[in-house]
Amino acid sequence: MIRVIDIFLSILGLILFLPFLPFIFLAASIETGSAIFNKLRVGKNQKPFLLYKFRSMKINSPIRATHLMSKTNITKYGNFLRTYKLDEILQLYNVIIGNMSLVGPRPCLISQKKLIIERKKRGVFQVKPGITGLAQIRGITMKNPVLLAKTDSKMIKQFNLSNYFYYLIITLMIIFKKKS
Repeated sequence: MIRVIDIFLSILGLILFLPFLPFIFLAASIETGSAIFNKLRVGKNQKPFLLYKFRSMKINSPIRATHLMSKTNITKYGNFLRTYKLDEILQLYNVIIGNMSLVGPRPCLISQKKLIIERKKRGVFQVKPGITGLAQIRGITMKNPVLLAKTDSKMIKQFNLSNYFYYLIITLMIIFKKKS
């Protein structure tokens, strides 16, 4: 059931954003010349997959977790894209092809060894990673791998259709609140 809803909402999201995609594409490529970025992430059962995003960082930025990056690596337009989560629209494609769900633990980089260990201990890799989830609506980042893994585990244990829609709605409210 969740998979069908994921696909439906992802296709709907891409259709709704279709008129804006050329502008997002342009904004993402203005300072870098390359609008689309992909990064290897850890997926379900620790299987690596390519996560797609609109580029928000300079081309020569080191590949590491966002919270470890200098703000100087983020482009002027990239900051706007990140503020409104527009850089993540392409992750809807990841959902459609089955690498991700709309709701689940955020996928980590292969280099985030501490987080991978903590998530593995708690069975977090038994589910697909997601675009949003409990940790995201609570503002918990990858800076604290133990707390993040515990929160992801809690979300998985309490997961149901009602929580799925709750996380999506709260995420949208947080994004739209940034505009006011």
